[in-house]
Amino acid sequence: MPRSENKTVPTGQNIAEFLATVQPLRKADEAQVLDRLFQDTTGFAPVMWGPSIIGYGRYHYRYASGREGDFLATGFSPRKAAHSLYIMPGYADFGNILSRLGKHKLGKSCLYVNKLSDIDLDVLRELIKAGLEHLDGMWPVEPT
Repeated sequence: MPRSENKTVPTGQNIAEFLATVQPLRKADEAQVLDRLFQDTTGFAPVMWGPSIIGYGRYHYRYASGREGDFLATGFSPRKAAHSLYIMPGYADFGNILSRLGKHKLGKSCLYVNKLSDIDLDVLRELIKAGLEHLDGMWPVEPT
């Protein structure tokens, strides 16, 4: 099966310029905190994926169907309503960690956090590490 192209791909957009556009100001400040936290936790440089996702690390996947592609290993998007945290690739149950995280909503493969004061950032670090370890066991995670 031919390789289909993902809509969300690295753009080369400048991270600092993107972060300077985040509104409201509280979200912009929290996005700076998240950027440092993800960089420190992963050891990976940030890369813009699409117009609004900051990713750390990448992996190549190939499904049994033959579909394959590349995607960010972990990251976040500072959306107006809530930060979208792309931590769990949707393959493992991290309930034991999530139960200690604080106030959040769970999507298929991401978390939604209204404000960082709602969560425990040390538990978020633990979750990022667990998500990356699990992902790397399926598809090797490469630095960005």
